[in-house]
Amino acid sequence: MTDVTTIGLDLAKQVFQVHGADVEGAPLFNRKLRRAEVLRFFAKLPPCLVGMEACASAHYWAREIAAIGHDVRLLPPQYVKPFVKRGKTDAADAEAIAEAVTRKTMRFVPVKTRQQQAAVMVLKTRALLVRQRTQAINALRSHMGELGIIAPTGIANVKSLAVIVRDEDDVRLPPAARFALTEIVEQIEMLAARIDKLEREIVIQARKDEDMRRLTTIPGVGAIIAMAVKAFVPDPAGFKSARHFAAWIGLTPKAHSSGGKERLGRISKMGNPELRSLLTSGASAVLRHVRYHDRAWPWLKDMLARRPFKVVAVALANKIARMIWALLNRGGIYRNPMEMKEAPVPA
Repeated sequence: MTDVTTIGLDLAKQVFQVHGADVEGAPLFNRKLRRAEVLRFFAKLPPCLVGMEACASAHYWAREIAAIGHDVRLLPPQYVKPFVKRGKTDAADAEAIAEAVTRKTMRFVPVKTRQQQAAVMVLKTRALLVRQRTQAINALRSHMGELGIIAPTGIANVKSLAVIVRDEDDVRLPPAARFALTEIVEQIEMLAARIDKLEREIVIQARKDEDMRRLTTIPGVGAIIAMAVKAFVPDPAGFKSARHFAAWIGLTPKAHSSGGKERLGRISKMGNPELRSLLTSGASAVLRHVRYHDRAWPWLKDMLARRPFKVVAVALANKIARMIWALLNRGGIYRNPMEMKEAPVPA
């Protein structure tokens, strides 16, 4: 195995597939490894270029194998698929990874640290609890709607339904329905308390981190978005420009151009769905503020007069993403252009 220079590792829970090639790309071996054998196998090899698809356990294995002395690269799975010759087997996948990792134009995923993975877990735990709370609220609304009890939309109006459920004198709810719906109300309140606990911890962490504090100066960016950027984007300098960063998040039109004719469709929705959703929500909050403040960004008010609200929200989310990239790569804090124009010029 002294001739091996490139390794393609197809990850799994227990049985891994490893493909080795020499400097010219000629295959040397393609074999299976048990989980306990992986690190011992790489410890016996000379320093190699090791490729893996970016998946759930890829960052852990990348850190462990890199510590042995190998150059580890993580590849997006969609960029590996074109190199699979035919069929779907672990051996074919490992061979495709070994070939893809050597391409000069290949894009790689930065390896996350344990702290960055922990921050992602906090965000995804919050997202899970929010999703469960939404499901419980929808169940409560639908069940009470069957009995003719309706509340206005919005999470704040769920409290009025909870009051009805707990009112023993309200004859609109049969005893059996009140018993069942009380469980749902208590579930909603428990989830709300846990979400609030996580969000307070996120705010505490945002105040401790210099980059996160600078990001929160951007309109529409709060502690949650700042932590998401730090967790999901380990290396912002890996993007050539702010446009590349916004395109990675999926906030740019999807191109389908040929023969000199440029066709742009809807946003691509590629990249990170969690970060894209958070940025769009932050942009929507800014737009709701802009509607009722005359001194806000004039161009946004003009765009709202011409285009639908959600279209403008996506456009603003794209702009916010570019601001985030600029602050992370160039330093400084956000400065409102309108306030800079109105500031007095020093004598």
